[in-house]
Amino acid sequence: MRRFERLFRDLEESNKTSSKVGAMVRYFREVPPEDAVWALWFLTGHRFPALVRSKNLRLWTGDLSGYPDWLIDECYERVGDVAETAALLLPLEGPGTEQPLGAFIGERVEPLAHWREGMQLPLLRETWSRLNRDQAFLFHKLLTGGFRVGVSKTLVVRALAEALGVDRAVMAHRLAGKWKPTAAFFRSLGAAESRQDDASRPYPFFLASPLQGAPDDLGERAEWIAEWKWDGIRCQLLHREKTVFLWSRGDELITESFPEVAEAARSLPSGTVLDGELLCWGETGPRDFNALQTRISRKALHAALLRDFPVRFLAYDCLECAGEDVRSLSLNERLNRLERVLAHLPADSRIHRSPVVEETSWADLTTRWGESRARGVEGLMLKRRNSPYAVGRVQGDWWKWKVDPFTADLVMIYAQAGHGRRAGLYTDYTFAARAGERFLPVARAYSGLTDKEIREVDRWIKDNTLAKRGPVRTVPAQWVFEIAFEGIRESNRHKSGLALRFPRILRWRKDKSTAEADSLDQLRALLRSDPGPAAP
Repeated sequence: MRRFERLFRDLEESNKTSSKVGAMVRYFREVPPEDAVWALWFLTGHRFPALVRSKNLRLWTGDLSGYPDWLIDECYERVGDVAETAALLLPLEGPGTEQPLGAFIGERVEPLAHWREGMQLPLLRETWSRLNRDQAFLFHKLLTGGFRVGVSKTLVVRALAEALGVDRAVMAHRLAGKWKPTAAFFRSLGAAESRQDDASRPYPFFLASPLQGAPDDLGERAEWIAEWKWDGIRCQLLHREKTVFLWSRGDELITESFPEVAEAARSLPSGTVLDGELLCWGETGPRDFNALQTRISRKALHAALLRDFPVRFLAYDCLECAGEDVRSLSLNERLNRLERVLAHLPADSRIHRSPVVEETSWADLTTRWGESRARGVEGLMLKRRNSPYAVGRVQGDWWKWKVDPFTADLVMIYAQAGHGRRAGLYTDYTFAARAGERFLPVARAYSGLTDKEIREVDRWIKDNTLAKRGPVRTVPAQWVFEIAFEGIRESNRHKSGLALRFPRILRWRKDKSTAEADSLDQLRALLRSDPGPAAP
C-alpha cells in the first residue's frame, strides 16, 4: 500500500509524460505480481462498484470526527469529493500501513462487498486506525468506485511494455477485453509468446486522427479509400470456436444487448474478427444515435424493442481471417479478405459491408462530404490503401473528416462544482434558450473554457448566487456562451423538451446580451429541419 500511495502521488504531481511513465516502470519492476496486477487494474480504468455508500461515509465521518452535519456539508461543497472530505476530517492518527496492496485489497476492500452496512463500520474503523491521510484518501476512492488517476491507458501500456520487455502492440493486445487481476495474469503479460488461450479477446482499436487541413493535402485521391463516418457504436465482432463476441471500443462486452447481430455472425467462418459500427437501422437507412441509445440503456430486451429498434453491423475492416491475425497486411488486402468472409452471409443478414464512397477526385468527394448531415453521418473516413491496422491513434494513415458542428448562443442559468483537480471551482454549467421572458435549460457542458476564464466565471458565480439546491447554484441569466453540438432531439430530460448532443463551450460571448441569445423556437426550427438521416 505504501508503494501504491507513492505511485499515485508521483502520477498526480507530475505533468511530464516521461516522469509518469518512469514512475510506472519503476513500480511494475519493483513490486510482486500480486500487487502490480491490482495497480494495473486500477490504472487501466477498472473500478469496484460502490462498496460503501457515499451517504454512509459522510455520516460515519461526522460520528467519528464530532463535526456537525452542516460543517461536513460545507467542507464537501468546498472540496467537491466525499473521499477527500472524509480523509481530511476523520481523526486519523496512524503512521500508515505497510501492508502490500494485494493483501490490503483482499482483506480490507473486497470483503465490504458482501457485508451489510451495519457490519461495514467495524472493519472501516479498524482500517482507519492503520492509515495516514493519503492512504485513507485512496482507500475511500476504492470504496466509492471513484478511483481515477491522470494517466491514459496508452501510457500505462507503454510503461508496462517497457517494464516487462514486451512489444507495445503485443502488450496492448494482451490487455484488451476483460481480465481478472490475478498474479498469474500479470506473469502471463511478460511471456515470450502472445496469449492465445482466450477466444473472447479482441484486438486494440486503430483510431483515426482529426483532419485539420484540406483533403487534397493528403496526395493523390487514388491512394485513399473514403467511407462514411457512422454515428453508432464502434465495435469488434469476433467469431471464434463457435462462439460470438461483440466488444465496444471501451472494452465492454455487449453481445447480449444485440442478439440479432450475434446470431447473424454465426454464419461467418470461425476464426473471424471484424471491425465495424453498430447502428440502429430503419427502412430508409441509419437512424440517429438516440434510437440506438434506446437499445443500449435497456437491460431486458423484449420483442417490441427488437422490432422497433432493429440494428445492423456495418463492417469496414477484417482483423482476423481463418484464425490468422492479418492486421499487418495492407488495407486493400484486408478488404479483399473482408469481401470473402462476408460472402458466407445471406442477403438479409444483419451484417453488411460499409459502403465505399467512390468519387475519383477530391472536389467530387468534397461535394459528397457536404451531404453528410442529410445522410445521418458525421462526415467521411479517409484511409490510406496500403496502411496496416495499427494500435491506438497513429497519425498519417487514418483520418476522420467531420462536418462542422451546430452552434447556438445560450445563457448560463445553473452551475455546479467540479471534482478532482477542479474541486472547489464551478466548472459544470447548465445553459438555456430564451422562451419569452424565461430561460429554459437545453444542455449541460463543462469543457471549452481556459483556466483563466474558469476562475473568472467561478468568482462571478460565487458572488452572484441567487439560490442553492444541493450542489447546484442558481445564477442570474446574464452571460451568453457559444455552444457547439452534434445534434438536437426531443427529450424529457430538460424543461424545454429539447436536448443537445455532445454540447461543449466554444467561447464566452461577452459581446452579446441575453436578448441576443438563441430562442427555443429557433432550436425547434433546427429540430424540424433535421427530419432524420437518408439512406447512403
